[in-house]
Amino acid sequence: MENESPKTNKNIGFIKEIISFAILAIVIVIPVRIFIAQPFIVSGESMYSTFETGQYLIVDQLSYRFHEPQRGDVIIFRFPENPSKFFIKRIIGLPRETIQLEGNDVYITTTNGERIKLEENYTSSKRDTFQTTELSDTEYFVMGDNRLASLDSRSWGPLEEHFIIGRAFVRLLPINTFDFLPGQDN
Repeated sequence: MENESPKTNKNIGFIKEIISFAILAIVIVIPVRIFIAQPFIVSGESMYSTFETGQYLIVDQLSYRFHEPQRGDVIIFRFPENPSKFFIKRIIGLPRETIQLEGNDVYITTTNGERIKLEENYTSSKRDTFQTTELSDTEYFVMGDNRLASLDSRSWGPLEEHFIIGRAFVRLLPINTFDFLPGQDN
């Protein structure tokens, strides 16, 4: 019976260690990526100046399993007209509310009948739009902060809840823009 050389045993041990590490990484990374958080890179001018093209975000996919999206949340969702594309916008209207766009102003009639005017100091530009939209139990009204460059609910209608992936949780890159819940303090 031949003895294996110490070098062979060392190589086998190293290979087993790599395989174990890979399996562990897969067991941890895949569920996190599918159910908890995923990366998103901003592309386009629709959320300027809150977000700029090339900024790297982490999307929180877990929170909305425990509570409903709120007005002002910056969300990432699948574009209803082409679900292979992802968009980033701000929630303006919540389910069962009525959204009225009157010129440059946005009014919301809440579920309790209160009419409020949105104070939107984060918008970089507005356009004259006159439109009324009533939302169903599962619909949200979303708009980009840069209204002149945003394809949003004004164009394609309310966003069904099932298209929402999650909210912008962390802005990682560029480093000088690092932020938790970016866009929420506006």
